[in-house]
Amino acid sequence: MLEIISHGDITELRMNRTPANALNHDLLEAILAGYAEALDAGARGLILSGQPGMFCAGIDVPELLGQSRSEIQRFWSLLFRTGHTLAACPVPVVAALAGHSPAGGAVLAAHCDYRIAADGTFKIGFNEVQVGLPLPASILYLFKDLVGTRLARLGGMQGQLMLMASALEIGLVDELVPPDVLEERTLEFLRDLLALPTVAMNTTRMSGKQELLKVLSTSDDVDKTTAAWFTDETQSAMKRLVESLNKSK
Repeated sequence: MLEIISHGDITELRMNRTPANALNHDLLEAILAGYAEALDAGARGLILSGQPGMFCAGIDVPELLGQSRSEIQRFWSLLFRTGHTLAACPVPVVAALAGHSPAGGAVLAAHCDYRIAADGTFKIGFNEVQVGLPLPASILYLFKDLVGTRLARLGGMQGQLMLMASALEIGLVDELVPPDVLEERTLEFLRDLLALPTVAMNTTRMSGKQELLKVLSTSDDVDKTTAAWFTDETQSAMKRLVESLNKSK
């Protein structure tokens, strides 16, 4: 479900949930536990990664669709807590995107300090609207923080997925590298960062995120997203998605 890989003073949290790193309660809890374990062990930098071809496919709609309101509420609480935890991390966090990163995958990546993506036909974006779910306000704020208000508003409204090259152009990802050097470049970036005076670097890094962290910590998106999940429109769209996934098997 989650591999914890040591690179000296850098720890990699590698999602490995078959078949596509789709987010459910267990994977989110594993990420939070791995995060705590890494910091307790003295990690000075973190990498969040997935598998070749798929960073994270977003939420596990087929698993979640039939769950009770309390379980859905708990899921959204876990997802937003995971994002906030990554954003508030006391050490730098880099997302290494070795593949597709739609919806929940983009959400996790966007909470990290830096995103390095593998070049290719992989896509990323906040496409929640396409499957009937309003983009949560705190996620839209995060999107705006990365790419600017107009592009975030349009991209969120349209549920847009884009190639990594296009994401690089607008600032949704920070670097694009050949797939075979993704890990090497991610480690190089973090090691260069960790070579700087630690307190000065981390203080400045966190100072630049104070408004974002305030938005994340005061958001009521768990309740709103849970309520949206159970509307007729969203349930119908999710059921169509599951039917489509079943037909493609």
